[in-house]
Amino acid sequence: MLTNDRLIDDNLTNNKLANLANEKLLNSLGSFVKDRYIQKAALLKSQNLYPYFRSIEETDAINVIIGNKKHVMIGSNNYLGLTHHPYVQEMAIKATERYGTGCTGSRFLNGNFAIHEELEEKLAKFIGHEASLVYATGMQVNLGTLSSIVGPRDCAFSDMENHASIIDGLRLGGKTYKYKHNNMAELEDLVSTYKDRYEKIVIVTDGVFSMTGGIANLPEIVRIAKKHGALIYVDDAHGLGVLGNHGRGTVSHYGINTQDVHFNMSTFSKSFASIGGFVSGSKEAIDYVRHVSRSFIFSAALPPSAVATALACIDLISKDDSFQKRLESNARFMREGFLNLGFDILNSETPIIPIFVGDDVKAMKITMFLHHHGVFATPVIAPATAPGMALLRTSYSAAHEKSDLQFCLEIFEKVKKEFGINKADEEDETHEMHEMHETHETHETLERHETYETKYC
Repeated sequence: MLTNDRLIDDNLTNNKLANLANEKLLNSLGSFVKDRYIQKAALLKSQNLYPYFRSIEETDAINVIIGNKKHVMIGSNNYLGLTHHPYVQEMAIKATERYGTGCTGSRFLNGNFAIHEELEEKLAKFIGHEASLVYATGMQVNLGTLSSIVGPRDCAFSDMENHASIIDGLRLGGKTYKYKHNNMAELEDLVSTYKDRYEKIVIVTDGVFSMTGGIANLPEIVRIAKKHGALIYVDDAHGLGVLGNHGRGTVSHYGINTQDVHFNMSTFSKSFASIGGFVSGSKEAIDYVRHVSRSFIFSAALPPSAVATALACIDLISKDDSFQKRLESNARFMREGFLNLGFDILNSETPIIPIFVGDDVKAMKITMFLHHHGVFATPVIAPATAPGMALLRTSYSAAHEKSDLQFCLEIFEKVKKEFGINKADEEDETHEMHEMHETHETHETLERHETYETKYC
């Protein structure tokens, strides 16, 4: 029988353990508030400089309503302007009426609809590969496919400006070596040095780089891959619908044989006006991915309306290249306009046109200045870029009217007067910043860059 003293000791011990557990729980919850990204966000909010999660109340593809005020959208990836095309909307509605609003299961089991297979056949034919596989999101494509094809005995060579989904997909696989952005000499040196240590080697690159609007040097990548026996994986999220014959992407843009690029992925959340993604390649390779990709097998299937939207977009651009031509015209108009105003656009070749700012705080101030003057653009700051390389990311659509674009240029002229960025006498300094951007590769910066991308990109 326990004595009163023993009972008191046990109660004190239990209370102490409970207090320690509660303290640990509170510390764990408090760590979210103390996170440096959350603290930075709180500081920006306190200064009315927080540019994220702006609530869009209404949109017609090129204009958005925020706080009952109209803004011209130049921060979207709706490159062909098809989100509000009557035919695209009609096909999405018909698919919903036929199949319902969702598939309620993985395609591996009960969610494989005939419309999914129809889309995969059309995508493969459109891209020029034997087969394709449709995922619920573009992020899942890179997570599932890269982790499937780059195993523990394999390695990948990845461009330093590749998207966060590539970084995360490769983290789930074998060893990754990074090469400076579009630096083919460094890529070949890395491949030559490490290729014999691994069973399979894969070169992974964006087709169009999402922040700077540059295009991968794919012809040289193909040459290196053939010389050293490497597979090639291209993420063409920002190339599909934009580049190549009727928008077939970066491979088509260069006139490269599609069989020389072993995996070609893209998303539906940009030119194809919906959500989802796919990877294409040989029948054998795609069948392998279909049976081992965890993000494919363990995710619910893409909703029928999204599948029908992608099908409708393929139908439109396969027959009519006027969307692509209008997009090219609008992008050229803006590139010329920015250059005439004296802005540095980092040699952009696509509808993604970055504006070099340099200072992070200035980039935030300009973003909100644009917002208050009816223009929606987005900032890119450290550690997503090298220190001193803050950008404004702008992007354009075939749906923009020249009057919309002229309005944006007029507001940017005010930006130049108000903030004084990229004056002609700063050309040498700006050139030096570009050089730093190309060579900035310390381990610490890479780690911070990846951490930011994992959280936010």
